[in-house]
Amino acid sequence: MSSEPRPEPAGEAGSLLERLASLQLIVVTGKGGVGKTLITATLGRLLAFRGRTVLLMELDPRESLHHLLDVAPSGGEIVPAGSGLFLQNLQPRQVLDELVHERLKVGALSRRVLGSPIYQQFAEGAPGLKETGVLGRTLRLVDGHGPRVLRRPDAIILDAPATGHGVSLLRAPSLVAEVVRSGPVGHLARQIAAFVADSQRTGIVLVTSAEEMPIQETVELVQDLDSTLGRRPELVIANALYPPYSDARKPTRQSPALELWKHRRRINENQLARLGREWGGPLARVPLLPIDGGPQLLEAAELELRTALRAATSGAE
Repeated sequence: MSSEPRPEPAGEAGSLLERLASLQLIVVTGKGGVGKTLITATLGRLLAFRGRTVLLMELDPRESLHHLLDVAPSGGEIVPAGSGLFLQNLQPRQVLDELVHERLKVGALSRRVLGSPIYQQFAEGAPGLKETGVLGRTLRLVDGHGPRVLRRPDAIILDAPATGHGVSLLRAPSLVAEVVRSGPVGHLARQIAAFVADSQRTGIVLVTSAEEMPIQETVELVQDLDSTLGRRPELVIANALYPPYSDARKPTRQSPALELWKHRRRINENQLARLGREWGGPLARVPLLPIDGGPQLLEAAELELRTALRAATSGAE
């Protein structure tokens, strides 16, 4: 198993980390390939060291988080993944079926409903239903209805689908509540929609890289969250930044590798400037780490993200 989270010096990381630690659900989203799974795990370690009991939840059937945490795949169960940390991989359709079974209570009735062709078509085709089931599971857990291994996590960090799908996930409960206005499903959807809309309980973190397309998607996502949900992210994390280039490092002969370094860094700087103009909120900058995926990468990312959050807090003041 990976090493325990490093102690946080007193007074460091400040209000941004304190704000995240106050939430019950943090939804992490961003364009595919920008490192949101790494950020999810790193945030989990930082909050766990602050004394929070944290459940890391992922929807990707490939199960990526366990590699970083150096534990076995969860297989759908809640499993320990370090001091104060737990991990669970969810399959949305399975979660929806379990919620229906739980709501109907009577075993024979729930089996009849779950096995009916009407329900099968509804579950697969109804917009937002499976996503609502996933968020319903998070609400049930933070309300204290979890299994014995983790009855009530203090916080859940959800490694959400990429960019636009992340917005669809957050919008799903209100859409279902508009369509299904009565019965247990409609009642549950309204409860979940209220949970997601409550900025004191649920927050959003966007992850990007400082490249043209990820920055464009991030800007559009910020606008979409505002227009459709009336929400702003807690912060944006720019991940995998090339380190600054200094002329003092200039070699006596021209080096293609160094020219590439300078070129990529210029792109990063230009895109970060653009993001700063469009976003204007807290921006945490995390450098590219030359470490293969696994516990060592997670340990290094923890130090870098803590530093980045501290800098972002200072910049926002």
